[in-house]
Amino acid sequence: MDLLLQTDYLLKKTGLKPDKLKGQNFCVDEKVISQMVEAAQVDHDDEILEIGPGFGFLTLALLKRAKKVTAVELEKKFIAPLKNLQRLHHNFRLIEGDILRVNDDQLPGGNYKIVANLPYSITSVFLKKFLTSGHQPSSMTLLIQKEVALRICARPGAMSRLALAVQLYGRPRLVDFVQASSFWPRPAVDSAILQITDLHGYSYQNQAAEKIYWQIVRSGFAAKRKQLKNNLKNSLHLKAAEADKMLQTAGLNAQSRAQELSPADWLKLAQAYQATLIDV
Repeated sequence: MDLLLQTDYLLKKTGLKPDKLKGQNFCVDEKVISQMVEAAQVDHDDEILEIGPGFGFLTLALLKRAKKVTAVELEKKFIAPLKNLQRLHHNFRLIEGDILRVNDDQLPGGNYKIVANLPYSITSVFLKKFLTSGHQPSSMTLLIQKEVALRICARPGAMSRLALAVQLYGRPRLVDFVQASSFWPRPAVDSAILQITDLHGYSYQNQAAEKIYWQIVRSGFAAKRKQLKNNLKNSLHLKAAEADKMLQTAGLNAQSRAQELSPADWLKLAQAYQATLIDV
């Protein structure tokens, strides 16, 4: 029985109606599932964290390859079929709850990888939680909205706070695009497999405080259409000359806009602002 027929059968059996607001679009394409597992390079030594396993199609593919799979599921109607899967696989651990509320001590111990078909609605807050966690995964292989994946992998000229947040703590890459027809119910947009590797903590601590860095970023992106100097002036309550001096010290053009800056450029700005605080 193919995954679409299995999904239809299981939905009727559980009485569950997919909720668009919860991002309940089931991947029914076995090729996509295999591609995710391959991209994550799952092997018998790996511990995997999966989010929103649903009926367990991706889970089962992971269980065949991984040492252990921990899955976090919020929807109560999925729990029964997942518990059946748990009874058949000694290397499967199920956590009932919201991944955004799960504590670090509930996560797999030691090194682990995240492999998940994420609900679109939680992508940004999910990434923030795990990118800044004290117990980061070694990699994340995620099935997310195509537009969001492209934003995350943007280069200077098309940067956003989301792209900066991911690129500051890891290295994102697009694995492949996934058509809407690979899901049921079919979403209105296409998806993409995104992989983030080389995850690490804030690496500029000796150059500029992390709190200052993000204060500057938030200020810089405060108004998308304005030049950077105007955003900095208004958000940080600077005089025009002070904002100009910050940009000059950072080696940036006076007409620069936030989307044009790399993570390293923001560091230079943070250092320039931090120096003004010390001088006060």
